[in-house]
Amino acid sequence: MTLRRTKIVATLGPASSSRECIAALIDAGMNVARMNFSHGTADEHRERARLVREIAREKDVHVALLGDLQGPKIRIARFTDGKISLEKGDNFRLSISHPLDEGNTDVVGIDYPDLVTDCRAGDELLLDDGRVVLRVDSVGKDEVRCTVTIGGPLSNHKGINRRGGGLSAAALTDKDRVDITLAAELDMEYVAVSFPRDAADMHLARKLLKDSESQAWLVAKIERAEAVADEEALDGLIKASDAVMVARGDLGVEIGDAELVGIQKLIISRARKQNKAVITATQMMESMISSPMPTRAEVSDVANAALDYTDAVMLSAETAAGSYPVEAVKAMDRVCRGAERQAISQQSGHRMGQDFERCDETIALAAMYAGNHFPGVTAIITLTESGYTPLIMSRIRSHLPIFALSPNSATLGRVALMRGVQGITFNPADMPSSDVNQRAVSRLLDLGHVAAGDWVILTKGDVYNSRGGTNSMKLLKVGERLV
Repeated sequence: MTLRRTKIVATLGPASSSRECIAALIDAGMNVARMNFSHGTADEHRERARLVREIAREKDVHVALLGDLQGPKIRIARFTDGKISLEKGDNFRLSISHPLDEGNTDVVGIDYPDLVTDCRAGDELLLDDGRVVLRVDSVGKDEVRCTVTIGGPLSNHKGINRRGGGLSAAALTDKDRVDITLAAELDMEYVAVSFPRDAADMHLARKLLKDSESQAWLVAKIERAEAVADEEALDGLIKASDAVMVARGDLGVEIGDAELVGIQKLIISRARKQNKAVITATQMMESMISSPMPTRAEVSDVANAALDYTDAVMLSAETAAGSYPVEAVKAMDRVCRGAERQAISQQSGHRMGQDFERCDETIALAAMYAGNHFPGVTAIITLTESGYTPLIMSRIRSHLPIFALSPNSATLGRVALMRGVQGITFNPADMPSSDVNQRAVSRLLDLGHVAAGDWVILTKGDVYNSRGGTNSMKLLKVGERLV
């Protein structure tokens, strides 16, 4: 079967924590297992991570672990009866002094004291992802007084956003700092930062990771209006990260649904131009929480993200808490494969007319150009230490699979997120340098990825354990004696 290029991130949770379910998710096509630190205990995450590593080893595949930090999600507190119902025109107050477990139809406590300084009369506050909308009438020293403009049910701990963004909560909380050490302990390949405002938030997260001796790559979750206010702000955040996530839930609430699709396409495009991986997330197959089949709209949503060349599409509650976690991954796999058969997903104009900045970057892009234009090439092989060369290769639209060969387990996990890249364990240091090309091609031949008579392109460096050392490219024919 043709290898799927678009990767699938699946969130593990109560519905998908058993050995049997995790094994089935991997078989169905899960490339990255997401641990949502907003839910569950540290020990639960440890056990899920252990099972993913163990089962992936047994199946001889590479599945990355992504730790998703909770961040400063601003929430209301609790209601005396667990939930209330608000009607349009009702008066309602958000209070920093009201008892946190005694909310009612007039007032509810909040866990974010700065709301009274962040808000102004006329602001719109969106609760529960915009299902309830409040207009700010006035602000007192300990409460925000509002009128309900869109009513509905409201229950404990629902989130608060302000239309247009601007809430000043710091991106990294005390809990996030603890969870970063957990991510380091579990050798996670990726850590996602929730609600970053700018590059400074990502620099702080990178320092905390480094202090914890983690090699994880950082994912910036784009979910604040400030992050997409202009291309300069967006580019700065992307530049400070290793990958980005189009986190459409809170982002859609802050900027409005009408703007979301265009902004999603912009983020994917800008991230790819900066050679960063990108994940498209939130409600991609939401109906499959309770249904074994996706809707046509969800199929179109996933397919369009794949056609826009996102590196990965993500499942959240569908696999963490839904009734059909394995079916959701299978459906996503099926839809991505269908989209990838379209010609538009195989034609690239990436960086045409631009200069390259690094030797390994030049080799990577030259290899993809050659592979796309030389008939008979069936695979790209890259010997990589850090995963940077296959990352650059995967920015190019192509029908060709990219095989990243590395002795480094962290690198092999890392490339599991990259579009069109498959990691294979391979250590050039264990063999004479004159045998490396032959053995690399033979490894793919043994695995059934290439056949005698195929052309392949192989890139490598003169020094195998040197980051950024890729400096050569060869066009090789499978079945011939190679040097």
